[in-house]
Formats: sequence, structure tokens, C-alpha cells
Amino acid sequence: MTTRHLSLLKPSGHLTLGNLLGALRPMAAAQDDADCVYGVADLHAMTISHDPAVLRSRTAELATLLLAAGLGRSTLFVQSRVPAHAQLAYLLECVATTGELNRMIQFKEKGRGVASTRASLYTYPALMAADILLYRPDRVPVGDDQRQHVELTRDLALRFNRTYGEVFTVPELVTPAAGARVMDLQDPTSKMGKSAADTAGVIHLLDSPDVVRRKVARAVTDSDTGPDAVRGDRSQKPGVTNLLEILVACGGSTDGLATYGALKKAVTDAVVAELEPLQKRYADLASDATHVAQVYAVGAARARDLTAPVLAAAEAAIGL
Repeated sequence: MTTRHLSLLKPSGHLTLGNLLGALRPMAAAQDDADCVYGVADLHAMTISHDPAVLRSRTAELATLLLAAGLGRSTLFVQSRVPAHAQLAYLLECVATTGELNRMIQFKEKGRGVASTRASLYTYPALMAADILLYRPDRVPVGDDQRQHVELTRDLALRFNRTYGEVFTVPELVTPAAGARVMDLQDPTSKMGKSAADTAGVIHLLDSPDVVRRKVARAVTDSDTGPDAVRGDRSQKPGVTNLLEILVACGGSTDGLATYGALKKAVTDAVVAELEPLQKRYADLASDATHVAQVYAVGAARARDLTAPVLAAAEAAIGL
């Protein structure tokens, strides 16, 4: 049986170099020996205050970037075009408890210091569980930031099966192979994130060469001026280490780099070379919106075919 890989990306900001090296590259490589199903999680982007026009724009940008990044051999879809996601989410809300949802760390963090939050932020873990269970994966790769949500997914699947009958495959949690971990250029102790409020240290996939050069030139290093200043040391030299790791991940060489100026020039050249073909493919695809829409229409149709029997089985089991 072919392994199925499932991943949904939220259009909450513009994709970054970190997303490319740490997520999109492994997703593309998985197409060689797996049935890959990748979605744009637009429903996830509605759990906090949002501008509808911005959501549509970012959804279109993300959808096009996934194709530009070489994921065209996968089943690509936009989450809201597969109604089973929202439908199963409600059934799982009927299985989840307020105690479980109260314990979700992301809800606590995003709701901290805020007078009011959307109910969808509170019930978001049920939607994430539906995203997973609809495709019946045997294993779910999970990082530390999502472990709690996937553990809840397992709990809900087990409880549903025990209460209403065997419907869901209970996925095993697996730790994915360590991918490139790109840190913020201004704060190398924090991951480079697409939702960062301050983008000075974030390289976006559609940044021009001049913008990349400016951001790398301003990257935080340290005051070391010794002959071995350009060296990796995550605890003592996080900024320099981050630049070195970006350089290697983008195919550059660390040989002969004696100064931070030389390092930053090498990083700039490597990043620009890495992004240039992707940006060209993106421009070509963005000029042919009909083609992109057709790819995602075909993908959504397959996703609906995959999810329909799971939803039907859950509905019948729960009494609908």
C-alpha cells in the first residue's frame, strides 16, 4: 500500500525561506514514493480577526507558490473547497470536551491578554483533527508545536470509535527527520515565521534580490573579530550559525570565509540563486490563473472523493 503524506499550510502570511527549506523541499521529495495530499488551510486563517480580501489574496499566493515549489505531482486543494473538513469538525466537537479544549496551549497563548477571542479559535483543534482523520493516514509526522493537537486527534478518534463504532484510523505520532531550521535574521533565537509582525529578519520567497541583500546585510552577528569568528556555535554565536546553515542549505560553500562581510555576501548570493527559479515559475503561473485554478479544482475533486466515505461513515455511526 502506498504511504499517504498529508500536510496543510495556513495562509496567515507570506511564505518564507524557512518554509521553503524546512517544509516545501521535504514535501516535494516525498512525491517520489508517496501519495501526497497538500492543502491550503484557509479555514484555519479565520480563527482570528481577518480581512476577507487579504485572505483571498494570500490563499491565491500560497496556492501558486506550492505549484512553483514543485508540488504539481501532489493532490493540491484549498480546504474550504472540501466541505467534509468543516462537516467532520462539528461531529468531532460533539466528541471533544471543554476540559480538553481549555488545555490547548495555542488557545491559551493567542487568547492571553485579549478581551475576547473567536469561538473558532477555541474549537480549532477539532478542525485540525478532522483534517487528519478524513484521509486515514497511519502515521502523522509532528513537531513539538503541534504535538498536543495531534495527541488530541488520537484521543478523539479513539473515543469516537469506542462510543459509536470503528470509523477512524488512529494515527501513530512520528517525529519527522530534522529539516533545515531557519531562524529570524534579527532574532536568531526565534524561528523565521511567516506571521512575524516585524519582517526585517524574515526573507520571503517573493522578496527581490535587493530586499534579500538588505535583510542579510542587517542580519545580527556578534562582536567577535578573531581569525575563527566565522564558525558555527548555536549557543555562543546564534546569528553567525544561522547564516552558515542558510548558506549550506542553499547550496553555498563555507570555505574561505574569514569575515562577516564575506559571509553575508555569500549568503546573499546563495539565497538569491535559490529563489530565482522559484520566483520565475511563480511569475509564469501567476500569469496563468486559469491553469492554477484547474489544478486545484482537480485536486479538490479528488480530496472530496477521498473524504466522502469517511464522513459518511462518521455520520451514520453518530446517528445522522
